[in-house]
Amino acid sequence: MTNKNNRYTGQRLRVALIFSVTLIVVVAPLTYSTIVAADTLIIPEISSQPPNTRDSVLRPVRSMTMHQVRAKFGEPQEVIAPIGNPPITRWVYEQFVVHFEHNYVIHSVVKK
Repeated sequence: MTNKNNRYTGQRLRVALIFSVTLIVVVAPLTYSTIVAADTLIIPEISSQPPNTRDSVLRPVRSMTMHQVRAKFGEPQEVIAPIGNPPITRWVYEQFVVHFEHNYVIHSVVKK
């Protein structure tokens, strides 16, 4: 009887070993591919902004006041009223749009 029990234990051990190896061979590549895979997000509007130079489109820089922007670039073509809290105001010029938070420039974007 001991011999028969050992035989079943040996068979169970072989089955468990085969199952384990199969599991590793099948599952490991799937896990590896999901870990390695990644996406790159490129936002064209931001990444394609021309530099703020005389050769490109000169525009207001962060932290300029509304008064400084008006003095340097003149009156905007359109003023879009403040929205939200904190209030965000937009001034539209011919070549760019300026975004203000309260009284200060937070961003300027070249128009396409």
